[in-house]
Amino acid sequence: MKKLDWYILRKFLTTFFFSIFLFAVIAIVVDVSEKTDDFVRSGLNLQQIITEYYYGFIPHIIALLLPLFVFIAVIFFTSKMANRSEIIAILASGTSYSRWLRPYWIGGILLAGVLWFANQYVVPKANQIRGSFEANYIDKNNTYNALVSTSSHIYLRIDSFTYAGIYSYDTLTKRGGPFFSFRMKNNKVTENTRADQIIWDTATRKWKLEGVLFRKVYDLKEDITMIQEKIMDFNFKPLDLSRDKYTKDKLTTPELNRFIELEELRGSEGLNGLKVERYRRDATCITVLLLTLIGAIVAGRKVRGGSGVHLAVGFVTAALFILTDRFSTIFSTKGDLPPLLAAWIPNLIFIFVVIYLYRKAPK
Repeated sequence: MKKLDWYILRKFLTTFFFSIFLFAVIAIVVDVSEKTDDFVRSGLNLQQIITEYYYGFIPHIIALLLPLFVFIAVIFFTSKMANRSEIIAILASGTSYSRWLRPYWIGGILLAGVLWFANQYVVPKANQIRGSFEANYIDKNNTYNALVSTSSHIYLRIDSFTYAGIYSYDTLTKRGGPFFSFRMKNNKVTENTRADQIIWDTATRKWKLEGVLFRKVYDLKEDITMIQEKIMDFNFKPLDLSRDKYTKDKLTTPELNRFIELEELRGSEGLNGLKVERYRRDATCITVLLLTLIGAIVAGRKVRGGSGVHLAVGFVTAALFILTDRFSTIFSTKGDLPPLLAAWIPNLIFIFVVIYLYRKAPK
């Protein structure tokens, strides 16, 4: 790390943190103005609103727009350096173009690492806080807690051959009933289980069935067994029964990996949305680095029009990136595009953009 690296890196980080701080303040002000009535109806004091809502809202909105603000920050301070002919002086002193880009690499990798950790662990926890508050105080009829009602009925696939259902499951007491499950083989029911109650046993961490009737079906006969209670080691837990379409946003990466594996074991369909979210948590970090390099190369050239031209080019590039990302996601969740490819298509395209801009840049 030389003086040049510290000089550029300091400008990079100070511009970024200043811009993201201003945006966070603006986002909070706008959000407060929209939710003032909801906050008043909730009956919570200022401290409770901050700890139970904004502790989740702020990390969510910052992580969502962090790549864009990295891009804007790089364009802003690099364009100023170019207008003051600082970059021309740096290159004229014998510094190579790739050497000049080194502090941008360092800053981009540093912010990408921060975003990676946040996406894996911090943002999902923040989404839990934000989602719980919205479900309890802003929109009690939304789908964040769609299974809290005791009138909820749950149907699930335990594995590739076994199906189950729970009537009137209560996520608070972790009990429900009646419960049924049946196992299929060659399009025929071979086993059938029914119980009056299904209860999560916290001691054994397994499910306890009460009032159980087991029925095995053969070609010419069937066996029926009735017992008072039975401990069953099903491959689902109480947390799995409170899933909804926002689950992917509220699970940490290890929990999301486990959930995807469990759903694949059950033979569930429509998992592309979960997989795209899992792969995007890694891909977004590379996006930060690519946008950093694009911003540096575009804004590093002194042009007539100054920062305005650079910012215009930057916003067009960001818009194209967002469109590419949205289209690839839709093609994966609604079509047959592999989730891994859908998450990485924008990065793959913009890698070639970086290479093209680097080769065309005046050195």
